[in-house]
Amino acid sequence: MGVMTIRNFDQLIKAVGHSSGKKKVVAVVAAEDEHTLQAVFHAVADGLVDPILIGNAPKITEILRKLNVSVNADAVIHADDDKSAAAKAVELVNQGKADFIMKGKLQTGDLLSAVVDKQKGLKTGKIMSHLVFNEVPSYHKLLATTDGGMMMYPNLVQKKEIIENAVSVLCAMGYDRPKVAVLAAVEKVNPSMPESVDAAALKEMNLKGEIANCIVEGPVSYDCAVSKESAEAKGFVSPVAGDADILIAPNIAAGNILGKCLLFSAGAKMAGFIVGAKVPVVLTSRGATSEEKYLSLVLSAAFVSGSKGQDSALKSVGTAAS
Repeated sequence: MGVMTIRNFDQLIKAVGHSSGKKKVVAVVAAEDEHTLQAVFHAVADGLVDPILIGNAPKITEILRKLNVSVNADAVIHADDDKSAAAKAVELVNQGKADFIMKGKLQTGDLLSAVVDKQKGLKTGKIMSHLVFNEVPSYHKLLATTDGGMMMYPNLVQKKEIIENAVSVLCAMGYDRPKVAVLAAVEKVNPSMPESVDAAALKEMNLKGEIANCIVEGPVSYDCAVSKESAEAKGFVSPVAGDADILIAPNIAAGNILGKCLLFSAGAKMAGFIVGAKVPVVLTSRGATSEEKYLSLVLSAAFVSGSKGQDSALKSVGTAAS
């Protein structure tokens, strides 16, 4: 029986471009940033999104002129400061006028404060975690990693929710039971290594049906998760071995280091967003390129399309792998 696989970002871009339904509306907070607007209008040119640009209107207009792009007057909303811009983006989502949010030129804390506001924010009762997709030249499909950006030192219950957040995204994109590797330094439980104990507990939850719609393996080392050869050499037998879709890091330090190693040393392309709120929040780092921002827009649009049931083209573009 075939399994849904998206091999690279090119497939994902084509899928989103051909998915049914209207283009997704992105509310860009503090949009007066050239790299951000380059990414946004790359996605606009590809027919993937429609933008609402919130922030310093004169500066936004100046950058648009420099980039030689034009928008309708109502697509630019002036805000006196970053906090007001963030609040406006959240308001647009709650009014059904925006499908997801993108960070521009503002502090992450100012954006997240509006997102998690108890009265007017976008909380759902779930934890929020950061999910990144990596296109690694040496790997045969997109590889998701989490969480290197939000949850610092998650406990067992929080790790369960991090897995559920990631699985919900892949399932919305058309995956059938994505393969989840809960990372540790070893493949056996060692009481002196708490992450290995948690990994085994998470696998047991999956076997009992407490974590659904996926296959969880753990503890598992990185090499066994992504290399069949390494798993065979170690005698590690698992359907996840060498074929993981999602890697679960034990803490934010490990997740962050892993992501940057893939990006800067392994030649990976990456895209990511925060999941667990009502809508995706594209929250790229200060050093992110316009390409990374663009790919994160594509990824968010793909998730929104799938979660709203507008995913027939998205599912059909995946490669069936035996």
